[in-house]
Amino acid sequence: MRYNNRNIVLGELIGLKARVVKCLDRKQVGLQGTIIDETKNMFFLETKHGTKKVVKATATFRFYAGGKSYVVKGEEVNFRPEERLEKSMKYYRLRD
Repeated sequence: MRYNNRNIVLGELIGLKARVVKCLDRKQVGLQGTIIDETKNMFFLETKHGTKKVVKATATFRFYAGGKSYVVKGEEVNFRPEERLEKSMKYYRLRD
């Protein structure tokens, strides 16, 4: 998939590099790694220090894909992966 700033909220995120740029849990700010799994509410990042869980709804992420980066609020992707296409359309329409 060719990602852009709008469709990043609709696409497959497993396998993308990600960084936590903002989070209610200040210890997780700056955490970076590859998304290896996700559930409705969590991302599982493979980092240098093992697998870390990040709650989607409380964080803002920077995803790296195709040599570019995209900032996404956790609430925009806080769905099950198989439901994201259907439920993220409102965020898709709002993004530049």
